[in-house]
Amino acid sequence: MNKRQSFIELSARARARLLLDEGSFRELLGPFDQIESPWLEPQGITPQSDDGMVIAKGTINGKPTVIAAIEGNFQGGSMGEVSGAKMASAIELAAEDNRQGKTTQVVLILETGGVRLQEANLGLAAIADIHAAIVDARRYVPVIGVIAGTVGCFGGMSIAAGLCSKLIVTREARLGLNGPQVIEQEAGISEYDSRDRPFIWSMTGGDVRAHTGFADKFVTDSQAEIISAVNTFIDEGLPTSNRSDRYSDYLNKFAQYDGQQIDGQSVKALFQQEEC
Repeated sequence: MNKRQSFIELSARARARLLLDEGSFRELLGPFDQIESPWLEPQGITPQSDDGMVIAKGTINGKPTVIAAIEGNFQGGSMGEVSGAKMASAIELAAEDNRQGKTTQVVLILETGGVRLQEANLGLAAIADIHAAIVDARRYVPVIGVIAGTVGCFGGMSIAAGLCSKLIVTREARLGLNGPQVIEQEAGISEYDSRDRPFIWSMTGGDVRAHTGFADKFVTDSQAEIISAVNTFIDEGLPTSNRSDRYSDYLNKFAQYDGQQIDGQSVKALFQQEEC
């Protein structure tokens, strides 16, 4: 019996290469191009020559595809001016290809704590560009997001995940607007204990996010399962509606919340789906 191969243990570059057809991987603005953040070294932080963002072109089942994969091991996958511009531009160019009749698939591998605090507004502006690019591209092809672990997907990039046409998560994944430490800092440990890992995963883990409809496919940490899920969503084409189009439904759900301390079970009850 073949041992299950982990997707989480792969680097961002290896994840992108894995999803693309063998031999089709071609990296754009890779490490040897040395396009790195100019803002980190003056603050005593060693920059990375790809700024933690891997942009790859190739094919999936013969279909032209662009993949943007965030390296969670560099600055927690945080988004700065350069990394954000790389992702936004890649999605924008894919959308332009589609407008010109060259169908190009888009896959985003999201492993990020959100904006890079050292780059502040520059990072926020880049994330806004990413949001706009996703909304543009998803008119032509499904924009598929993958959150595997271990960093998760937080901050403004959690909005990017919510804008994706389809979202794939593992049990180890987490998805939330604010990270546990931020919530504890602002609201107190009685509201959110950032050291209580079972509680955190019961609120923002991949299982509960899929169960409550904030993600579309729940898989184990398996290369084969993630490849299969990406291929399936590409083959299905555009969804009939996007999650972000159903914002009024979510607002109605929140209006039902009574303000008491929430937990994993109450989250599931509040956002109960007919099919999980």
